[in-house]
Amino acid sequence: MSETNAETLQYRLDGPEDAPVLVLGPSLGTTWHMWDRQIPELTARWRVVRFDLPGHGGAPAEPFSSVTELTDRLLATLDELGVQRFGYAGCGIGGAVGADLALRAPHRLASLALVASSARFGSADEFRQRGVVVRAHGLDPMARTAPERWFTPAFAAAQPAIVEWAVQMVRTTDAGCYIAACEALAAFDVRAGLGRIGVPTLVLVGSDDQVTAAAEARTLVAGIPDARLAVVPGACHLAPVEQPAAVTDLLVRHFSSAWQDTLAAIPVPGPAVSAAQPEAAPPAPPVPPAPPEPPTAGRPDPYETGMRIRREVLGDAHVDRATAAADDFTRDFQELITRYAWGEVWSRDGLDRRTRSCVTLTALVAGGHLDELAFHTRAALRNGLTPTEIREVLLQAAVYCGVPAANSAFRVAQRVIQEETTL
Repeated sequence: MSETNAETLQYRLDGPEDAPVLVLGPSLGTTWHMWDRQIPELTARWRVVRFDLPGHGGAPAEPFSSVTELTDRLLATLDELGVQRFGYAGCGIGGAVGADLALRAPHRLASLALVASSARFGSADEFRQRGVVVRAHGLDPMARTAPERWFTPAFAAAQPAIVEWAVQMVRTTDAGCYIAACEALAAFDVRAGLGRIGVPTLVLVGSDDQVTAAAEARTLVAGIPDARLAVVPGACHLAPVEQPAAVTDLLVRHFSSAWQDTLAAIPVPGPAVSAAQPEAAPPAPPVPPAPPEPPTAGRPDPYETGMRIRREVLGDAHVDRATAAADDFTRDFQELITRYAWGEVWSRDGLDRRTRSCVTLTALVAGGHLDELAFHTRAALRNGLTPTEIREVLLQAAVYCGVPAANSAFRVAQRVIQEETTL
């Protein structure tokens, strides 16, 4: 096991020192042990580097703010090891790192496998909601529901020891790092960049995966020019654990055929999809060049910044409802609050979002604006306030804004917190 700092990751090395390097990235809530059953065969050909996410598997709890930052930490780790060129396979968030590597460090990547991965993982709201639940209840709800997300019912019933191992992996994860990873996945979206991924890519998904379904895998294959799809029968999200032989065979075939002495990429011929044979990707349609940005005079328009922050704080669903309901009478008002409330004020550096939520809740209590208090209570949870902290804000408001106003606010906030922190 490695020693780490805030710029590197905890890792493990296996295999011959003089062999080409293959890096394996884990899924959220797991450790490098999710790849244990691939190691005997992979190390016969490669020097395998496995890493843990921060706060996972006993790794130092140094949260990362984005997939890009996680990728940078991995590259810094490989720099320390003297590894310049390598193959990469990652599962879930580990696959997100792989896509980011292919886009930002293609000169270092010989070949890529994206396992149970996506160009965008669900919606930002889903992952921020997961963070809210963990802040309120810890990781126990995530641990209890992990088996149904990760394994097929038949496998879970037949392998109770592996199910318990999976539950314990989640329970022993640092909650702050888990929440940070959820935030990173909420912001991750490389759909527009798929056409720029230029390395041979295997996209592998379990046939029963409900976390990153086959449709998302096909989006990756359609967008990446040199990509092939493999669907593993009888597997859910953690296909390397549930169907180790099939996954290992696919990885060996892919990296062996794409990796020659010079680590040059060579396409792998193959017919239709199966557990042992990747499917050729359809040719990606040409992407038209983006129109040039119009020149701007003076200060830039804060609207786009405001819309981004508004969505991050209030959630896509809320903003979509508000903008869809706008008509000729209210559309200018929606643009005004997006541009000035969110683009000019919420975007300022002087206060962090947690503090801005505290101020906003207090102001809404004082004004008796209970509808706005409801969605800003949701926003406060997304911005990192716990239910206990929200309670303290309302108690403080009771002293300065009046007990009747706080009484109504407590009813609204209690209802929202129950809705948002219940799985």
